[in-house]
Amino acid sequence: MSEQRAVDPTKLNEFVGRFVLDLGANFHGPTILIGAKLGLYKGLAGGSGKTSHELAKGTGTDERCVREWLAGQAASGYVSVQPDGKTFYLTPEQEFTLADEASPAYLPGAFYIAAAAYKDEPRVLEAFRTGKGVGWHEHSPDLFVGTEKFFRPGYVANLVPSWIPALTGMVAKLERGAKVADVGCGRGASTIVMAKAFPKSHFVGFDYHEASIEGARAEAKKAGVEHSVEFQVAAAQSYPGTGYDLVAFFDCLHDMCDPKGAATHVRSSLKPDGSWMVVEPMASEKLTENVNPVGRIFYNASVSLCVPAAMSQEGGMSLGAQTPDSVLRELAVGVGFHSFRRATETPFNRVFEGRLT
Repeated sequence: MSEQRAVDPTKLNEFVGRFVLDLGANFHGPTILIGAKLGLYKGLAGGSGKTSHELAKGTGTDERCVREWLAGQAASGYVSVQPDGKTFYLTPEQEFTLADEASPAYLPGAFYIAAAAYKDEPRVLEAFRTGKGVGWHEHSPDLFVGTEKFFRPGYVANLVPSWIPALTGMVAKLERGAKVADVGCGRGASTIVMAKAFPKSHFVGFDYHEASIEGARAEAKKAGVEHSVEFQVAAAQSYPGTGYDLVAFFDCLHDMCDPKGAATHVRSSLKPDGSWMVVEPMASEKLTENVNPVGRIFYNASVSLCVPAAMSQEGGMSLGAQTPDSVLRELAVGVGFHSFRRATETPFNRVFEGRLT
């Protein structure tokens, strides 16, 4: 038996304090989904303030449950409470991020993804034992809904205003009318955002997950862009069509079992002057540089989702969500791209452009 090392009481208390925060956050997560699904945050919108009785009546929910929910939200800082302890309201910032699904900073979608990670923990645990991985399609449906809800606000905020303008001549091409492939499109959030902004262009969304493609078609119809968008079930290494002006991979290259094969297929499907846009989570070159709150999210999501997905199919390269720029650049240049550069970024994203010329 190894000798027990001395424990520093101050450092121990600091670590236990971190545990208390984390445990509270974990119990809080499901209540965020309850608030989103039952319209409780929306019911508090407007700033006038409501009691638990008023919110329950307005949302058709049980007052006693709502009373406890409000207390938990107030303790978590997601809902504000008047000094009387009975009247609750949302600040403008809380309302912007919790009650408005059209907001570019809408947050509850992330907790659908977290819920899926908990539900699928037994599958991931078995993947640790066997190395066989867990296919994207094998996860809880919460993952597919949550991915759309979580990523869509970022696309609304950044895709048209800053990401596409960072690509070589791409805005002008799309305004004139271009041919675009959105690979790994999921439920079509990114495809639809682009289609609404550039009505003269034609967009094709591809994903190997049939249920997500069905959802994307429904979302396109709701958005009124079904005439300029189509969605097809296809893999990244074999999607149909050539002569694309733009091929986009939004937060999916690192999930793929064969990213080299996908990159090779992109090269063959692009026009000579086309662009490959790759959006990946923010990361630095070294693991030690990613040991921060953003890296914490991406590494741990990668444990449950990204690496198991890549491992679940032949050729699983398992890049992981924190793949450095240099690895992505080597991958692209290695299959024949003339250049691969980080075109722009946000605190959560890196946006790359691959060019053949």
